[in-house]
Amino acid sequence: MPRERGQKVVATNRKARHDYNIEDTYEAGLVLTGSEVKSLREGRASLVDGYAFIDAGEAWLDAVHIPEYVGGTWNNHAPRRTRKLLLHKAQILKIQGKVKEGGYTLIPLSLYFSDGRAKVELAVAKGKREYDKRQALRERQDNLEARRAIANRARLGE
Repeated sequence: MPRERGQKVVATNRKARHDYNIEDTYEAGLVLTGSEVKSLREGRASLVDGYAFIDAGEAWLDAVHIPEYVGGTWNNHAPRRTRKLLLHKAQILKIQGKVKEGGYTLIPLSLYFSDGRAKVELAVAKGKREYDKRQALRERQDNLEARRAIANRARLGE
């Protein structure tokens, strides 16, 4: 069987960009069991409540839901267990410094396979306030209306 190439996205956290201002992003490997990998290959995962933290110089991913593998046995994995992240020591120290600054958190943006290996895209982010969310939504709507007006004008002018 040939090796897998490219990226296959399993799950994304679409609400993260709405709720947080993203500062930095990092790609991290995941330490998974066999049944977790099989469940991910079926495209089943949820990053909604997930977050990451650093403890004793190691990075961990918590509250990410990977459902039990349907064809598994009694030895299946726990769906919301804490999973170890694989990052370089320098990256961990940099992230830890940012998070200790205050106001920053570590959230997963997407879970995917890159060349057959499970990866998670992590973001060092700062939570948005309610009025920031409304402002971002208003800007997006204004830009959309402006593009529509330009498209209508161009279409009528032809």
